[in-house]
Amino acid sequence: MSGYLKGLLVAAVVAVGLPAAGTADQPGEAGLVGVRMIWNQAGHNAFTGLVRFKDRWFCTFREGSGHVSHDGKLRVITSADGETWEPAALLTAPDKLPDLRDPKISVTPDGRLMLTGAAAQRVPPPVQHQTYAWFSADGKDWGTPVAICEPDVWLWRVTWHKGVAWGVGYSPARRDGNRLYRSADGRKFETVVEKLFEAGFPNEASLEFLADDTCLCLLRRDGQPSTAMLGSARPPYTEWTWKDLGVRIGGPLLVRLPDGRLLAAGRRYDGAVRMSLMWLDAEKGALREFLKLPSGGDTSYPGLVMHDGLAWVSYYSSHEGKTSIYLAKVRLPAK
Repeated sequence: MSGYLKGLLVAAVVAVGLPAAGTADQPGEAGLVGVRMIWNQAGHNAFTGLVRFKDRWFCTFREGSGHVSHDGKLRVITSADGETWEPAALLTAPDKLPDLRDPKISVTPDGRLMLTGAAAQRVPPPVQHQTYAWFSADGKDWGTPVAICEPDVWLWRVTWHKGVAWGVGYSPARRDGNRLYRSADGRKFETVVEKLFEAGFPNEASLEFLADDTCLCLLRRDGQPSTAMLGSARPPYTEWTWKDLGVRIGGPLLVRLPDGRLLAAGRRYDGAVRMSLMWLDAEKGALREFLKLPSGGDTSYPGLVMHDGLAWVSYYSSHEGKTSIYLAKVRLPAK
């Protein structure tokens, strides 16, 4: 049997046990409906993105020999039902920066898929990173990548709002703060705020827009201090206020639910490292964990889509040994 077929067989039968608390048979509470490993073909499978497009699921992630290695490729897999997955595409670095990392996937206003990722090379300057964007009408043919933002700026995630792509970029090499970008087409990005936030080596960020067009920014920091920050701004998004959330997170994702609640996801470091789902209270500047997904060790970097009344969450974890891609279905309590 081929390695690919073995992977499909494993993905079809592996199910992780549900936790004792917060299970799906307790009405009114968040519950883990189910979780399964959906891919583990490479030595290290990590850093996910998830989207539903044309009645299919598309999940993207990095394949490499290790968490930090020089051979990263961006894998896209697809599924009709979220149970059985098949490969759709494998993207390789288009230049001399050989390691592709942290793919994020979204749907453009004109009805295409957009995938972003950074090519990396861990050598001294002049250039260590370049962000690229790919576009596809079917999730299989991604065409020629487009270099976006300046060299050595990592545009970590793109959020579309009213036909405009927004994102926060940072330089892992310079560690000189981050900046806010916007784009009308996802190909040419312009700087909106040159210095969005500077203290504590800010890096990965997730943007979300409220019904009144307020933009929120959930921001990871890895310096001193290392606690996450929450930024808020009104149009034209040039003046920001910030609150220290008091906890450290990694791989942040912020999603506004249809009922207006703010759902955050990412790695928590307090106690055992885990993949966590959290409620964000933007007024108080507080993150409250409500569900720990089966995870541990090298883990996090979620994608999240609301579908059929459930939160579908992609993430990666090494709690079962090999670092693999998982998909969880979570029932959220009523507001």
